[in-house]
Amino acid sequence: MTVALKKFGTTLTSRQSGKEALLAYEPVLKSVVADETIIVDFEGVNTFSPSWGDEFLVPLYRRYGDRLVLQNTSNLSVQATFKILEESNSITFPAA
Repeated sequence: MTVALKKFGTTLTSRQSGKEALLAYEPVLKSVVADETIIVDFEGVNTFSPSWGDEFLVPLYRRYGDRLVLQNTSNLSVQATFKILEESNSITFPAA
């Protein structure tokens, strides 16, 4: 399954919108099978804040672990946010 983050916008910044995005996507996530890879695609995302990521990406990581794959992560905002989320949550996202 691929989660194209640009469907939630190109500027992903508020904690509330990250929480709402995850809640909106929950029905789709219920169809994920036990060994399915979850690809989170950052193509088209210009700004990605730690607040949004903490509400959307961290719960996905906690739920799917190594099955979570991050794609198109070369944007500096995205990379900086990964570092903050990893340090504040004591996690390590899989290398993109």
